[in-house]
Amino acid sequence: MSAAPVSQIELTIAGMTCASCAARIEKKLNRLDGVVATVNYATEKAALTVPSGYDPRLLIAAVEQAGYTAALPRESSVPADDPELSALRTRLITTAALAGPVIAMAMIPALQFRYWQWASLVLAAPVVVWGGRPFHAAAWANLKRGAATMDTLVSIGTLAAFLWSLYALFLGTAGQPGMHDGFQLTVRPSDGAGNIYLEVATGVTLFVLAGRYFEKRSKRTAGAALRALLELGAKDVAVLRDGAETRIPVDCLAVGDQFVVRPGEKVATDGIVVSGSSAVDASMLTGESVPVEVGEGDTVTGATVNVGGRLVVRAVRVGGDTQLAHMAKLVEEAQSGKAEVQRLADRVSGVFVPVVIGIALATLGGWVALGFPLTTALTAAVAVLIIACPCALGLATPTALLVGTGRAAQLGVLIKGPQVLESTRNVDTIVLDKTGTVTTGKMTLVDVIIGPGTDRQTLLRYAGALEDASEHPIGRAIAWAARAELGALPAAARFVGLEGIGVRGDVDGHTVVIGRASLLADGGQPLDAALSAGKARAEGEGKTAVAVGWDGRARGILVLADTVKPTSAEAVRQFKRLGLTPILLTGDNRTVADRIADQVGITQVIAETTPADKVAAIRRLQSEGKVVAMVGDGVNDAAALATADLGVAMGTGTDVAIEAADLTVTRGDLRAAVDAIRLSRRTLRTIETNMFWAFGYNIAAIPLAALGMLNPMLAGAAMAFSSVFVVANSLRLRSFSSVTAT
Repeated sequence: MSAAPVSQIELTIAGMTCASCAARIEKKLNRLDGVVATVNYATEKAALTVPSGYDPRLLIAAVEQAGYTAALPRESSVPADDPELSALRTRLITTAALAGPVIAMAMIPALQFRYWQWASLVLAAPVVVWGGRPFHAAAWANLKRGAATMDTLVSIGTLAAFLWSLYALFLGTAGQPGMHDGFQLTVRPSDGAGNIYLEVATGVTLFVLAGRYFEKRSKRTAGAALRALLELGAKDVAVLRDGAETRIPVDCLAVGDQFVVRPGEKVATDGIVVSGSSAVDASMLTGESVPVEVGEGDTVTGATVNVGGRLVVRAVRVGGDTQLAHMAKLVEEAQSGKAEVQRLADRVSGVFVPVVIGIALATLGGWVALGFPLTTALTAAVAVLIIACPCALGLATPTALLVGTGRAAQLGVLIKGPQVLESTRNVDTIVLDKTGTVTTGKMTLVDVIIGPGTDRQTLLRYAGALEDASEHPIGRAIAWAARAELGALPAAARFVGLEGIGVRGDVDGHTVVIGRASLLADGGQPLDAALSAGKARAEGEGKTAVAVGWDGRARGILVLADTVKPTSAEAVRQFKRLGLTPILLTGDNRTVADRIADQVGITQVIAETTPADKVAAIRRLQSEGKVVAMVGDGVNDAAALATADLGVAMGTGTDVAIEAADLTVTRGDLRAAVDAIRLSRRTLRTIETNMFWAFGYNIAAIPLAALGMLNPMLAGAAMAFSSVFVVANSLRLRSFSSVTAT
């Protein structure tokens, strides 16, 4: 019996505040018949496999029943401005401006003027009600579903502190003119009517809101890789219609249309060359620095760059069928499929909140049962709720991230968010792209083979002068090397670019030809046995050999190659010290890959890969139980970077790779990737330590609150001390040192 046909549907989800929200929506969707759903909190999307013909409105209705909103994604790219992020930024700035004075007046007795407590109330009310509205709304939605998260903890704690402060101000003695919060370090029962906790309500709201803003801002980049990929393509194209060129938007291009690609232009879409020959820079697809020679009948890929002659191409794939669109889809699928680790605060809150509420209710019932007045019982119960909302909780992650990311930026490392740090903990395999990551990514003159009757300086002078007029990457490399060694070069006359095979021109009265050996042979300048052997040896090592001749005779061979960065071998040794197994992954041929791997000390090599092959290689390693980090710099690496457990982009590479990665090293030095992993692991340990103390101090004070012996100064001292500890612990990250400094 054959399986029923299925289809794929994607929904954009709004209203999620934590990873547990994503889990709740996923559970709801998976209860529907025939539906298999994966909800990603980071990308705010749900990927669903449903029976063919399934009505998406049923899926949207299920999400709305869970308390969230959903919609089918729009075809257009995500706008640059995010209204939700802008609104959150406004809420944070306003809250900070209002909460700052409240916290300062409560913590510094010298600022407590005659009616300071009423001024605090005026400033605190909008912070708690408006600033904390996202937490209260989420807590209410969770309550209706019988769930508890960090939002529940924040909402209960801040509202308890605020409402009790209202009671103390209006019905107690805290509203009397001249009231001060004195430093009394004694433990004694209190009716709480003379104490206000407005700084607790505003401080917790501010700190947690700041953490939520930075998290949202890091999530905003999740779709940026797709936008960057789509922007790589050509915007318009010169189509041949009735023998004449007509410029049209690339979206209007149809399969079978013939279009012109001039030197320096991007190929509009995937196609076959009808006429002309040229060199095409396909590094966005292959990652390799050597341009690909193409001629009539060869295939070309959209968004690659024509660096040689004029081409006429027939379109064979357009729109969503192109290789560029396929790469974008690979990135999107990889990002959507990444399992996000639930935040530690949410996991702890799921257990902590019900326990605290139970303790508060038990405290209330216990005091009443022992015959004490209801006000005394309420004071103790509310004190439990207040002390259970740790001020330091809001500081635990943001301060460590702030200091850690600040130090990382000084070292040339950009960390996208707290979820990235989780990925660094268990990484045991690091996959390295070759071109631009381990190597420089540029062609460099590495050898000069001299023929009889010729000297090195003359060969470089003539070749460099002629290639100085060329736009070909190999030509530019020759000209740069000649100028670096000899200084100024003479001007070439009668320069002619021979499409796909070489160049010709006059230098110092000599007719010079540079290019393929066949070009010189066709002109009566064949290579002798020694030059032919040198050429074969160089090509056998995966290098590029260019022949040079003048005055009717071949004069020498120029050998070019992509060279290893000076620091790459040291970086590989450092990766091994971190317990990582390095693997070289490249689209280049096996010979070149093995040569590079030997130079840097890598024993495992995966060569001759396409972008899809790179994704498959990463997934194969993951299926073997390995936790994989990927370091790359090219467009062809983007999907693999997104697929890996930890993606590290070289900042000297493409925007697409940077956006798809979790970490970015702004320098071209591979050792910065070592720093990225080391610092990420240390920042994660700092956050976990902060979390422990953020909860620890307050948990220790809960028994005192339940016994009715929590004096407000002790409560403030516990909160202040835990906050100071968290900040001081985070500041220790500033002492982190780079491996380049050792």
